Amino acid sequence: MKRSTRRVLRKRGGLRRWIRRVVLLLVLLALLPLGLTFLYRLPGVQPISTLMLADAVTLQGYDRQWMPLEEMGPAIVNAVMMSEDGQFCSHEGVDWEAFNLVLEDAFAGERARGASTIPMQTAKNLFLWGGRSYIRKAMELPLALYIDWVLPKRRIMEIYLNIAEWGPNIYGAEAAARYHFGRSARDLSARQAALLAVTLPNPAVRNPGNPSAGLSRLASRIERRARQAGAYVGCLQ
Repeated sequence: MKRSTRRVLRKRGGLRRWIRRVVLLLVLLALLPLGLTFLYRLPGVQPISTLMLADAVTLQGYDRQWMPLEEMGPAIVNAVMMSEDGQFCSHEGVDWEAFNLVLEDAFAGERARGASTIPMQTAKNLFLWGGRSYIRKAMELPLALYIDWVLPKRRIMEIYLNIAEWGPNIYGAEAAARYHFGRSARDLSARQAALLAVTLPNPAVRNPGNPSAGLSRLASRIERRARQAGAYVGCLQ
């Protein structure tokens, strides 16, 4: 065999090895959320979000004080559920009715409404990235279904309330309550809990400690809903 031919074959062999390594890495990255979700069933495990990880890697640091769900009290839990995902207890990770309405709006060229459930947001916070992206949204759906299948509803809500972003480098309800109101999440008033809840869609702009008139009106609406939550939060009892 000619030397030039052997050289070409060695290059091809090296390229195949690199391709196999890249494919293996991608497979491992895809499987990582599946394994971690089972690990997150354990009550002693305190997951962090990808944003928290990015803050740590870039040496910005972050404030997150983990608090078990039973210690938070009903105010923040009910307000967040009524604001973010009123059908949390009845769907299986994705609110298909709301999702279909979003698709109809998109096909009609109308402004898209929100349809993210708490499992979808938990999947995004734990395993994906922020910003608007159809690719990310497509990845959220199966992850949300899987998370809802593997984890009890109480555990999903507990994780979400401890990893949600509530301000610059502020994560979780306890750190948010102390940062914005100077008190523990368990001591929040219904009004303060509602203000925190309506901040979640855009914590970079909305400030529950100094709310705009529009934010105050949203909080009043959520406060009324939370007061009447009743069976909507039955899966957390």
